[in-house]
Amino acid sequence: AFPKKGHSARILSPEEAERLAKDKVLVTDFKQLKLEKEAQKNWDLFYKRNSTNFFKDRHWTTREFQELKACREFEDQKLTILEAGCGVGNCLFPLLEEDLNIFAYACDFSPRAVEYVKKNSLYSTERCKVFQCDLTKDDLTENIPADSVDVVTLIFVLSAIHPDKMHLVLKNVYKVLKPGKCVLFRDYGLYDHAMLRFKSGSKLGENFYVRQDGTRSYFFTEEFLSQLFKAEGYEQVVNEYVQRETVNRKEGLCVPRVFLQSKFRKP
Repeated sequence: AFPKKGHSARILSPEEAERLAKDKVLVTDFKQLKLEKEAQKNWDLFYKRNSTNFFKDRHWTTREFQELKACREFEDQKLTILEAGCGVGNCLFPLLEEDLNIFAYACDFSPRAVEYVKKNSLYSTERCKVFQCDLTKDDLTENIPADSVDVVTLIFVLSAIHPDKMHLVLKNVYKVLKPGKCVLFRDYGLYDHAMLRFKSGSKLGENFYVRQDGTRSYFFTEEFLSQLFKAEGYEQVVNEYVQRETVNRKEGLCVPRVFLQSKFRKP
């Protein structure tokens, strides 16, 4: 199905609304602190279990984000991008293959994910610099010159970070982005199917949940994201829900997916 874009959040069915309303019990403070402390270990174990097989290569990035072409002043202009939270390179490598005039910085929280990127046959230090980084506390300017990046992508990254620390990521990214250039954002939106699948006892806070493997996921509202970026000095260019139906043939289900797709500019 074609995606629906717009500013209205998904409307829940009465059954879904009732189920969410009942789910009020939060994970204990002790366990929440443990999850925060072990966040890196949990993502590292995720990549150990799934290797490079979990996520499909994302060839939709340039289609969805025309910005990667539009931000050029002339056709063969070299672009410098930062993929913050690159995982094992599912977004990075299709991009480098499709566009020969890109130099990419890429970083991830998980040392194991970074190793997978370096071992990829497409990895070349002439076109890419990958490094391990906790975006909430490791200064990006130690690896990337300030005000030097044309585009930053934050794709399914911010949702894995505690909401209280998300502003630190945006502050960090701001330092390396050139004035007038944009952060391209895509992540889970409120009432996405993944949010409705969490069992009771998985809730960490409003719109914030923990998976069985200890990795966490936040589900964004348009308003929350807008306030988050604006508080760090960004200007909003686009910020909208993308809704689509995904068919799960194995289970014979048609499930509603909701993402937020947005673009914020550094003045």
